[in-house]
Amino acid sequence: MPFHHRNFEKLGDTFQLNLGLGKHVVFSRDQDLAILALQKQQKDFIKSPIQTKDLVKYVGKGLLTVEGEEWKTQRKLLQPTFYKKNIYQLLDLMQDAIVKQLQNIKTDQPIDVFPIFNDLAFKVVAKSLFSDAISNEQISRLQYITEEAQNMLVKELRQPYKKWWFIWSGELKKKLLLTKEALQIIEGIITKRRKQSSQKEDLLDMLLHTTYEDGSSMTHEKLLDEILILFIAGHETTSNALSFTTQLIARNPDVQQKLIQEVDQNKLRTPLDVLKNSPFTTAVIEESMRLYPPVYFIDRVNTKTLKFKDYTIPKNTSLLFSLYEMHRKQEFWEEPLNFIPERFLNGKNHAAYYFPFGAGPRKCIGNNFAMYEIILVMQELFAKYQIEFTNQPIEILPLISLKPKNAILHFNYRK
Repeated sequence: MPFHHRNFEKLGDTFQLNLGLGKHVVFSRDQDLAILALQKQQKDFIKSPIQTKDLVKYVGKGLLTVEGEEWKTQRKLLQPTFYKKNIYQLLDLMQDAIVKQLQNIKTDQPIDVFPIFNDLAFKVVAKSLFSDAISNEQISRLQYITEEAQNMLVKELRQPYKKWWFIWSGELKKKLLLTKEALQIIEGIITKRRKQSSQKEDLLDMLLHTTYEDGSSMTHEKLLDEILILFIAGHETTSNALSFTTQLIARNPDVQQKLIQEVDQNKLRTPLDVLKNSPFTTAVIEESMRLYPPVYFIDRVNTKTLKFKDYTIPKNTSLLFSLYEMHRKQEFWEEPLNFIPERFLNGKNHAAYYFPFGAGPRKCIGNNFAMYEIILVMQELFAKYQIEFTNQPIEILPLISLKPKNAILHFNYRK
């Protein structure tokens, strides 16, 4: 990350990095180029092989990994499932999982919040998908498998020269067998649900009853892939955001006090009413994702030669858009390195340079789900606790997503 920043400062908002053997990648923090690739001319860009090939081994061909007409058809099918009115039906399931997980917080001692929020986010996804059809043992196993798969993917991307070793040693095969086990667990739950006559108001029922334009349903294999992707994409970015948000709140007592005031006003309200009456909490989350966007890079490959400003970018060039850098540009943000949630309450539209969930047609389909979950966590957390930080700075671990490192906080019961 410091390497990227130095080059942006030295070379400008867009620069090319030569990797050798004729390979190169273009890095950009130019918001206009990002909008071009993600929205205005998005048909001329595809995702990189990291997502369309490498990730497919572990999560299958779902909304996150497919391209072209297959993606378009699948997005059209799944989009209604994630409409606000449908997510509202999941709020009680979400809140129940949140309350149970927050009981694991220990007071009067320093604790790393990331494992707690990671478990919480995974269980919220699991309960929202399957309600009471999934056991705690199955949840734990699925969580272990998804984390092992991600660790293996990181290894493959960081050490491509070891590809032969991963295959020869059997390590890759072992991880892929774990993915098969995850699919078997999910398949068992789906099979059991199909035999039930009564409907459950969870994501699985919504997915089972959604149909394509011709009236057909998703194939069994497609349903398995989409659910596996929901587990992976639906928990990690949320746990990252929760960890960074609480660290920032702990370091800004005035913000924490304002947040607690809003939380207290919402204490007796239903989860839906909490969502509708939490403008400051929402601004706090948005400001946290500005400074520490869980998806900190978006990658694309241009399928046509691209002329942009003074650049000519040959087709099939890998482009990496740094949301982390865009969100901190002086020209758009007053005091860009400072945590100021109020900037999201002044009525200003930041959509042209603020992309916490991406932009354009491939904007994260679960953005409402994630925001609602984090707001409900903030409500339950600060209704009970105040938090303090240790003296160490906020540390980051930039892997597939932007993870926190040593997110140590003190929790104390509110007086």
